[in-house]
Amino acid sequence: MRQAVIILFVWIITLNLYGCSTTSNDGGFAKQDIGMVSGGVLGGLVGSRFGGGSGQIVAVAAGTLAGAMLGSAVGRNMDAADQLQTAKSLENNSVGQPSYWRNSRTGVQYKVTPTHNIKVKGNPYCREYNTVANIGGKMQKVYGTACRQSDGSWKVIATKNG
Repeated sequence: MRQAVIILFVWIITLNLYGCSTTSNDGGFAKQDIGMVSGGVLGGLVGSRFGGGSGQIVAVAAGTLAGAMLGSAVGRNMDAADQLQTAKSLENNSVGQPSYWRNSRTGVQYKVTPTHNIKVKGNPYCREYNTVANIGGKMQKVYGTACRQSDGSWKVIATKNG
């Protein structure tokens, strides 16, 4: 029961943070929003492992906020060229083989490494991967799962901060 209350608390905080953000022009989730929500949830769950009583609630709130900010930062900095480069890495690289690039517009440096080939909801062309982004001298990690679509494009289906 206590774990369920903590998870509910994390979701409430995260959704309130999301309500303060912007969405993409087509009304869907912006990449920054996806990073913020997934980061907030993961941060809150990590925070739930510390403290007890009201101290634990403070740890959950702090973890949720920190995770949301980190996930939002990586999502905000990835533009279409970075997403294309990530898709190329997922399509062409072997498991464990990283791709490196620097976005000339933003200056952000990326390293994307496919980590596992998996099957998701019947799609055998899915991969787990990790992204390390150097944003303003700060290293940030995001773990994700993406699946190749019938048109050959890659769609991110889940992310979490590391």
